[in-house]
Amino acid sequence: MDLELELKKQGVNPALLEAVHTFRKQNQTEQSFLYRIPEVKYVYYGKEVWEAALAALLCGENVLLAGPKATGKNTLAENLATLFQRPVWNISCYVNIDAAALIGTDTFVNQNVVFRDGPVSLCAKHGGFGILDEINMAKNEALAVLHAVLDFRKHIDVSGYDAIVLDKATRFIATMNHGYAGTREINEALASRFVVIHMPMIGTENLQKLLLREFPNLKPQWAEQFALLFRELEQKCNSSEISTKPLDFRGLLASVRMIQQGLSAGAALQIGIVNKSFDALERQLVADMIAVRIPHTFGADDLFDR
Repeated sequence: MDLELELKKQGVNPALLEAVHTFRKQNQTEQSFLYRIPEVKYVYYGKEVWEAALAALLCGENVLLAGPKATGKNTLAENLATLFQRPVWNISCYVNIDAAALIGTDTFVNQNVVFRDGPVSLCAKHGGFGILDEINMAKNEALAVLHAVLDFRKHIDVSGYDAIVLDKATRFIATMNHGYAGTREINEALASRFVVIHMPMIGTENLQKLLLREFPNLKPQWAEQFALLFRELEQKCNSSEISTKPLDFRGLLASVRMIQQGLSAGAALQIGIVNKSFDALERQLVADMIAVRIPHTFGADDLFDR
């Protein structure tokens, strides 16, 4: 997939795309890390968000993508790494993460104690894009080790070893969701080291485009119905009529994929969306919403062009 062509279709500023070209020429990825450059599976749709993220990264800033589920935070993060042609290190932030899990730790090699690089150190050395996934699930004390990495100092002091200076192409992209259990507020010191982009929910038109890109044989009228169904689920969530559990874009894509494979629409959407809720009344409400849009008995022959 030609990601740059997709961005041109979205109307992203050509000057920014040209600056990305210059960045790529000046920062060639090492041959041994080419496998870490993500392949584009889904394209993020949103001209304003793209332009904000590109401008920030080109200026050497680190980016924090904040927003509820199903807004495409991880998709955008990987799209950015692909566009810049940088290797990616995914760093899952969880409650028990510590400095050793981020920076690295001592280990034995041939009966000698050596330093084993962690994902942040590897990212720093090789000019990668570090994706700090759900950064607000980690304890602030653990993330304090990143302060020198994320600000003007651009280096890591490893106790007992030498300092690691960040490659000029290194960037960090963090994601956060306020709604998940176990999340917390990130402190001001950490927040000040990022530019923050609040991710909007994908629009109905862009959602249809995404569905048709993923499923080229899906009939346009049914792509529209799936997009409207997702929008209705979002509205029900916003009005607190249902929880956010059924609002699952991954589940919607999985359901369409299973219909294409041969499962009936009702069965596929049941396990892909409805059963994400564990409240019986909520499951019935979501199932009723689906039945209005997508006939339960419809299958691949009804929804897809053969």
